[in-house]
Amino acid sequence: MCKFAIYHPLSIVRFGFIFLLMFCLLNFNSYAEEITILYTGETHAMLYPCNCPIESDGGVARRAGLIKELRAKNANILVLDSGGFFAGGLADEYTQNTDLDKKRTLVNLKALELMKYDVLNLGDNEFNFGREFLQQAIKDVKVNFVCGNVKLDNVLPYIIKELAGVKIGIIGVAPVSMAPKTGGLDIQEPISKVRQIAEELRSKSVDIIILLSQLGEDEDTRLVKEVPGIDVVMIGHRRLKEAIFGKVNSTLMLRPAWQGRRLGKAVLNIKDKKISGYKIDELRLSDKIIDDETIGSVLPRCFSEANCKKEKMIPTCQNPGEISSQCVFTEANKVRLAVINPKSCMVCDIQPVINYFKKKISGLEVTEVPYPGKEADKLIKEFSITGLPAYFLGKEAEKEREFEGLKNNLELKGDLYWVRPQLTGMSYFLNRELIKGKLDLFFSLFDKDSPALLESLKEFDLSPHFLAVEREGKFDAPKGALEVEEYLRSACVQKYYPQAFWDYVSCRAKKSDTSWWDDCAAGKFDTLKIKACAQSEEGKDLLRQNISLNKELMVMFGPTYLLNNREIFSSKGAPSKEELRKIIKR
Repeated sequence: MCKFAIYHPLSIVRFGFIFLLMFCLLNFNSYAEEITILYTGETHAMLYPCNCPIESDGGVARRAGLIKELRAKNANILVLDSGGFFAGGLADEYTQNTDLDKKRTLVNLKALELMKYDVLNLGDNEFNFGREFLQQAIKDVKVNFVCGNVKLDNVLPYIIKELAGVKIGIIGVAPVSMAPKTGGLDIQEPISKVRQIAEELRSKSVDIIILLSQLGEDEDTRLVKEVPGIDVVMIGHRRLKEAIFGKVNSTLMLRPAWQGRRLGKAVLNIKDKKISGYKIDELRLSDKIIDDETIGSVLPRCFSEANCKKEKMIPTCQNPGEISSQCVFTEANKVRLAVINPKSCMVCDIQPVINYFKKKISGLEVTEVPYPGKEADKLIKEFSITGLPAYFLGKEAEKEREFEGLKNNLELKGDLYWVRPQLTGMSYFLNRELIKGKLDLFFSLFDKDSPALLESLKEFDLSPHFLAVEREGKFDAPKGALEVEEYLRSACVQKYYPQAFWDYVSCRAKKSDTSWWDDCAAGKFDTLKIKACAQSEEGKDLLRQNISLNKELMVMFGPTYLLNNREIFSSKGAPSKEELRKIIKR
């Protein structure tokens, strides 16, 4: 006879609740947590927003305000810097003199302390003022410094932080090449040293390893391929054209924004104490962010006139670098800038040049002169101008402080200075025949972007020109004889096997590091015929014809394009098909 147990409904609810509670406790570690890394690098003690015509972002007061705001919303935050936070050196565009650069560095370090940075990595720039200055600065500021392959007082090889129950090991590393700046310090080989530290961290049950590096991106890539278990690398000396992050195998490679103009943010999803996902972003440090008052209390008003801005006014920084410093403004002289800009030109962009002159001359007043038009025609004839846009400064520019640096590129007639195209460039040739739809490409097969470039351009009917030059009957190219030989062969392929030309050069662009050029022939043409052509006077004549337009237009760099036989422009890397279609269609 079966016996049935009868449970009170409340008992069932209690049992279910207890079971659920136990289940959650037992499986707590299998649920995802989030850890946020806020990061900078290569800031070069940039204390103030940049002098940029667009997005004048950055500055330590804004950065501190944003970090404080993010910390108020999230306790699981690490704030890190990969190095390059000292002023001075070749990379610091705001460098003035040793005394002011040292002061700016110390103000920056105090700001990093007030922002409560968790870890700073030492690199070559941190030795800009010598070892003694660095050691004293480290001693005076309450921030953790790391560098795994350098032994220095108060600098650790690594630091372990714990957030959300996850142990995070943070290693620093610097390049051996900085040894001459360090005053005799022994800089250990970075890859073997990082491998040793990573093993030590794993023996201490560290879950995630972050590397703050000043080695440079190519060396960072080699390191993570040779040292297993590095989860995140914050790159110093980044390649500026690259995206804000990348991956090498399973390692996340973060690229900090230049000069601290933006704040890097990496949200890591953690499951079973490992990274299960991520979201990377760069947060603008725009004028919409409220400056942190604490930083304001230690930040001088200015170090130079570059930190003082007021439209149509000439700034002076009094007592630079001191808390008592202040910006004093006087009204700027009005200086004319007239610009002839052809309406029909699709690639003429006058704004960068105007912005350049606005930086130089506070009281600049810009007017556009229509082309075609009587006034434009008169100026073009008077100055024998062959290309547009053309820029003219009023004679009153002579009174400006920056005039001395400009005058070698100016030609005076009447009360106007024509700015020669050596300074401004040109986009539109006046004396060339208009051939609608014609597209010429000037490029190097040996450039790293060429495979993507040729892929984007293969659907267009264009005339290719190789970036080579002829001097006293001999050809030369950036990569030397091997590149010249390839251009001789390619010119011969273009003449005798035009249907195979594009596939051939696309293949060679992908395999430019090998001399096995005939692999790209793949039975499409007679390689012996091409070799004979390339080694003869015929090959030289064909290459001479190919590069004749380069010489005529003085094209030295690529990729550069000539549209409609009149409009010339360049691109950074390989443009997309869509971008090119828009330009050509217009």
